[in-house]
Amino acid sequence: MSHIKLFIPGPIEVSEKTFRAMCTPMIGHRGSEFKKLYGDIQPRLKTLFGTQRPVFLSTSSAWGVMEGAIRNLTIKKVLNGMCGAFSDKWFDVSKRCGKDAEALQVEWGQSIEPEMVRAKLSEGGFDTFTLIHNETSCGVRNPLPEIAAVLREFPDVLFIVDCVSSFSTQSIAMDELGIDVLLTGSQKALALPPGLALFAVSERAMKRAESIKDRGYYFDFVEFAKNQEQDMTPSTPAISLIYALQSKLDDIFTEGVDARHSRHAALNAQVHEWVSARGFEFFAPEGRRSLSLTCVKNNLDIDIASWIKRLREKHSFVIDGGYGKLKGKTFRISNMGDESSESIATLLAALDDTLE
Repeated sequence: MSHIKLFIPGPIEVSEKTFRAMCTPMIGHRGSEFKKLYGDIQPRLKTLFGTQRPVFLSTSSAWGVMEGAIRNLTIKKVLNGMCGAFSDKWFDVSKRCGKDAEALQVEWGQSIEPEMVRAKLSEGGFDTFTLIHNETSCGVRNPLPEIAAVLREFPDVLFIVDCVSSFSTQSIAMDELGIDVLLTGSQKALALPPGLALFAVSERAMKRAESIKDRGYYFDFVEFAKNQEQDMTPSTPAISLIYALQSKLDDIFTEGVDARHSRHAALNAQVHEWVSARGFEFFAPEGRRSLSLTCVKNNLDIDIASWIKRLREKHSFVIDGGYGKLKGKTFRISNMGDESSESIATLLAALDDTLE
């Protein structure tokens, strides 16, 4: 079977080194070897999260923790910031968890602005607010530091942030910003296979969780904390993925965290230059665009599905043809993970070669 290289917004390309790490011999998840593995990765994960709090590992997609955060923290009412497919879904999840939820909705492609959040929270009654930092479906990057500053004006409202497609592409200082739950997944910028979620919980959020009786078990924050004290997880962990994570952390800290951030910004700019030079338009506005992927308007009215088929058949590359209601109206190009200026240049040349 030929290797089709992924330039979609997730899952993204996984290196041979990472796959080899997953083949490390299996160990028991309640023994000293696992505790050593788990403990070894904590300091570097804390650095990436910008926190002194423990970083929990969940054998699930990030959605498990997104739902878990609602179940653990919402007592009164949750305000869901909504600007695309995934942030819109969080509102649906909140209601399915039986919580009183309200939508702070903007059009797909637009960002959630601090003054919107302040105006809504000023109405009162909310005790949690959810935000997707980088809305993968439409390439919008919400202004996290500015929104975090607004949340600090409302000390009774806990701040839950999904950074699934921005984590490790830029600095996100959880403690400094006052984020109460910061969560991510393995299959995007971390360049690991799907199946692992990573998250950290503030002290005040943990205290809130302790007061809630119906938070369930699998995503119970208190249960995670109890097990964390012993360098363990509440349920059987995806050990192979944790070996892969350990290997990836070696890569990240060998490159240097700041250098990794700079590389992602440079690769993103490289894609943006191509978009502009070919006469395409961006779906997200200037200053609010993702650093890990680019969502491009189909303003030239090309047959995106046919283009993607040609790209796959001729060059063994694949990009995304638009998510949900944006299918055929946009396309998305990922620059996250292990990509280089050379690999992005090769992709862009292939896109030119197959664009009609």
